[in-house]
Amino acid sequence: MYEFAYNEVIEDSRQTMRARERQAMDRVIAMLRTAQEKGPGSRERVEALFYLRRLWMIFLDDLNDPNNELPEQLRAGIISIGIWMMKEIDRVRGGATNDLTAMIEINALIRDGLK
Repeated sequence: MYEFAYNEVIEDSRQTMRARERQAMDRVIAMLRTAQEKGPGSRERVEALFYLRRLWMIFLDDLNDPNNELPEQLRAGIISIGIWMMKEIDRVRGGATNDLTAMIEINALIRDGLK
């Protein structure tokens, strides 16, 4: 009986975590879209890139945690995306590109996969 209740708590906790991750992804996608509209040098772009970097650092820390229960191949794939995201943020900040479309689309795909 206790094991059943414990498993329910664990499952609820996972669902809550996924919901929070989706909310964070929704927020960063909205921020990136606004930043794309406002253009280079805008406060919105600086804030969106800062929030995006912080979010992906959290994801990468979690994915590198030995207690992470995702399959190793999936974790490796998401880590690769995270590394690309960090490099792309640096490219935008450095002026090598001004287009945020790829970052928006990839974050939307990741968010949609959290369901």
